[in-house]
Amino acid sequence: MIARLDKISAPTRRLSKYIAGATMRPLPPAVAEKARQHVLDTVAAMVSGSQLRPGRMAIGYVASLGGVPEASVVGTQIRTSAVNAALANGMLAHADETDDSHAPSRTHPGCAVIPAALAVAERMHATGEAFLRAVVLGYDMAARANYSIGADAFAAASRSTHSVGGVFGAGAAAAALLGFDAVAVRHLLSYCAQQASGIGCNVRDSEHIEKAFDFGGMPARNGVAAATMVAHGFTGIDDVFAGERNFFDAYAPEPDPSQLADALGERFEILSTNIKKWSVGSPAQSALDALTCLMGREKPAPGEIAAIRVHLPTRSARTVDNAPMPDVNVQHLMALLLVDGRLTFHSVHDHDRMTDQAVLTVRKNIELVPSQGLMEARPRRQAIVEIVLRDGRRLSHRTIAVRGTADNPMTRDEVEAKALDLMVGPLGPARAEELVSACRAVERCRDMTEFRRLWDAPAPGQEAGHA
Repeated sequence: MIARLDKISAPTRRLSKYIAGATMRPLPPAVAEKARQHVLDTVAAMVSGSQLRPGRMAIGYVASLGGVPEASVVGTQIRTSAVNAALANGMLAHADETDDSHAPSRTHPGCAVIPAALAVAERMHATGEAFLRAVVLGYDMAARANYSIGADAFAAASRSTHSVGGVFGAGAAAAALLGFDAVAVRHLLSYCAQQASGIGCNVRDSEHIEKAFDFGGMPARNGVAAATMVAHGFTGIDDVFAGERNFFDAYAPEPDPSQLADALGERFEILSTNIKKWSVGSPAQSALDALTCLMGREKPAPGEIAAIRVHLPTRSARTVDNAPMPDVNVQHLMALLLVDGRLTFHSVHDHDRMTDQAVLTVRKNIELVPSQGLMEARPRRQAIVEIVLRDGRRLSHRTIAVRGTADNPMTRDEVEAKALDLMVGPLGPARAEELVSACRAVERCRDMTEFRRLWDAPAPGQEAGHA
């Protein structure tokens, strides 16, 4: 049955046409450069995530499934179906708090979109140029899906914005790489809508395993499943966003369907996406930024400090207040930064440091203050850090635009330095450097399967970095 275009809403018509042409559309230079950085940042998160418990669980689970060898699982020698690879790599990307985030839409787009795009790009032997364009599209779709339902109200109803936006972003990226026309895209969107789910209780996950699935693995897998089913010939609803019992009727009391296609090709959401300077939870970034400024300016020694007050937005404070995971616990992270003078991927994930006496001595003097005023401040997630020294002096710094956010972006060198810190351990220095270089020039790649050798685990008896 052929759909009548007059029965398809204008936003859906425009969106489906845009997705169908995405891999043929050149990217503005600034957008392409930002996309390269986000690809590197997410790949580095996958590599490091392969060493963490959520990542190991995902790898073991996918290894047990078998599957047609279409795509690779990062940090392993596993070849499996694109659907399974997207699931595993999505969980690796959000195995901790290393991955990127898009504050306006309340999504972590990278951990859903990039694993999905990688899996399908490998399956299709796509070029790096097509892959990068599909990634940018996925970020645009993830954000716009959440804009259309009202991300803040959706989250307030205890639903997970991250997995809902993620599945649409992953599905769009996959569809573009599979070469869908506008009709197939509309069917894909319906299958994404059917699989859009998630409950906000994942913030209580102390081991980050379910959260890694909810933020990364599930939306990446579901998006690729939707795309590959439609590629196989599955048909679906021609406009899931309009008509009787549509997506908005189910999910959004006050939807804005126009947001689905608003400024497509003009406003690129990847430019508004944050890359974390530190591999820790987003709410802690601003506090660490403020403390880093004070340490650079005033150089307080831990022994000179009588008290520290950390002011964070109320919602952020709930997430990081004495959390059980070291990379989410803001009091621990602040104390660790003061004692060590810096934070590394290893140090922020070292559970033993939570009982380090030097860290505990500083931590006991740190008070977290929830602030309703900072909840309303823009840019989001600002922080104020106040230090009282034993000689009576008071130091204070307010971070307004956190380093790594769209308002204060990191340089390419900073992003690459972070990536190397994440990847040197699992891959060795030589391959880590080679992978950084490959991501810097991803558009030159003629076949995305060429990346496999850079992130494969060493063969038994072989040292890291000697593939």
